[in-house]
Amino acid sequence: MQKIRNIAIIAHVDHGKTTLVDKILHTCSIFRDNEQSGDLILDNNDLERERGITIVSKNVSVMYKDIKINIIDTPGHADFGGEVERVLKMADGVLLLCDAFEGAMPQTRFVTQKALALGLKPIVVVNKVDKENCRPEEVYEQIFELFFNLEATEDQLDFPVIYGSSKQGWMSTDYTKPTTDIFALMDAVVEHIPAAPTNDGTLQMQITSLDYSSFVGRIAVGRVHRGVIKENMPVTLIKRDGKIVKSRVKELYTFEGLGKVRATEVHSGDICAVVGIDGFDIGDTIADFEAPEQLPVIKIDEPTMNMLFTINNSPFFGKEGKFVTSQRIKERLYKEMEKNLALKVVETESPDSYLVYGRGILHLSVLIETMRREGYEIQVGQPQVIIKEIDGKKCEPIETLIVDVPAEVSGKVIELVTQRKGELLVMEPKGDLQHLEFEIPARGIIGLRNNVLTATGGEAIMAHRFKSYEPWKGTIPGRLNGVLVSMEKGSTTAYSIDKLQDRGRFFVDPGVDVYEGQIMGEHIRDNDLVVNIVKGKALTNMRASGTDDNSRIAPAIKFSLEEAMEYIQADEYIEITPVSMRLRKIYLTENERKINAKKFQ
Repeated sequence: MQKIRNIAIIAHVDHGKTTLVDKILHTCSIFRDNEQSGDLILDNNDLERERGITIVSKNVSVMYKDIKINIIDTPGHADFGGEVERVLKMADGVLLLCDAFEGAMPQTRFVTQKALALGLKPIVVVNKVDKENCRPEEVYEQIFELFFNLEATEDQLDFPVIYGSSKQGWMSTDYTKPTTDIFALMDAVVEHIPAAPTNDGTLQMQITSLDYSSFVGRIAVGRVHRGVIKENMPVTLIKRDGKIVKSRVKELYTFEGLGKVRATEVHSGDICAVVGIDGFDIGDTIADFEAPEQLPVIKIDEPTMNMLFTINNSPFFGKEGKFVTSQRIKERLYKEMEKNLALKVVETESPDSYLVYGRGILHLSVLIETMRREGYEIQVGQPQVIIKEIDGKKCEPIETLIVDVPAEVSGKVIELVTQRKGELLVMEPKGDLQHLEFEIPARGIIGLRNNVLTATGGEAIMAHRFKSYEPWKGTIPGRLNGVLVSMEKGSTTAYSIDKLQDRGRFFVDPGVDVYEGQIMGEHIRDNDLVVNIVKGKALTNMRASGTDDNSRIAPAIKFSLEEAMEYIQADEYIEITPVSMRLRKIYLTENERKINAKKFQ
């Protein structure tokens, strides 16, 4: 019997997965006493730390009671579901984390469904029981019901449950009796998660993620399903489409703590990294040289949204970025497709533009933000949902939307969602909040978050997940207000912004360089207005005391990337460079906009 346990940690976003992994690493004393480790150890790229979310799944391993435990930390957002779906293949069991107040959220359901379908053994961890208003017993009932609805087997329904607070560093089988460590959880893992099975026979290993090293290039990571993989061993790489490529293993590594250690051979059940195999993709099988057998290919839910990525052709192009050509952008997008399974890139009729398909706004915005930090200049168009024809009917993606909001403003939220063809299914109290559940077209969610947060004074908690494709629900009203568009190229002046403040709210500060066709602000009416924002004050030789007015300017509105993506309309682009983000019209001059107006109606 091997002493290996492979577990994946799954949960809704912000329920404490990465914090729990921190505590496990500290408990199993991965670090020397004098070593500075900090927190959120696994969220190691800048974007993950800034946003406080996990984007890419990572693996680490710890030793506990002579048993090696491989832990896979997964993302919590539905947009990164592609990451979760493929890494669950490496696990034999899952730790399902659940917030003791929020309970089972949409994403909890999504990943649990995938884990149960793969036959993984679950351990439920009710986390954050130190919170006010928490309701651990109700949450336990809710999860049992969820498992039952997802057609769990009897063995899966008989799940152990651990209560605790990963932030405070304790876990216990009884939430009324806090302990001082998380050994209760570690013991449950050793006891309930099945040991990694030893499958004898010829080699089979599926590549479920990839690593990169500037010395050796791409490294294949996966779990050995059957047989043994050795250093310098000749192997066959079976591509997803069944094509066969002969290759050789140069180096082998297993995971130990946060790093990797060199190994001469790895047996079935353990997770390893293989160096020396060229041209592989995620989902390919590394098999025996003589008699190769393929493992089932990983199936990933398809994308629900697409966006146009194009080169930056504004008057300011090339001033702030290093990579501006369409060839560079194409190479970068295709490179991303290798490791991001839920992403798809399609070339358009124009050689400068690409349609990028993804799971949602966040999925696409993380790609854009990463490219921008690497020095790329790009422009992106309005996100569009993917429409299919099923049985001769036009169908669109429908999402389940959950909003928790103070009772006094729940009416405003219901009004906003129903305007966008949303249907209210559930309305019930949850602590001191009102819990609302809707079904809404994915188109309706684009731009909804801003409006809901404004209407509720920032107190709404929203979560949504893809449900299914259903018949088209009809037109949804877009943005209500028009925009203020710059008439000239130049530098904005406080004088002209001050004089135009009664026309709308501005997105730019004084002293910023702008160009003709750039969007300056939001108009108070529903039509677009062309304004001169670079005009200075005409100087006179009057020196009377009453002629000089002080400029009083309201602060400019600053959008985040996601907010800008939700704000723009079909005839607008977002120009993104490593330094700045600007909104602009596709056609910069007013004359061109009038000629092409019919295209966007």
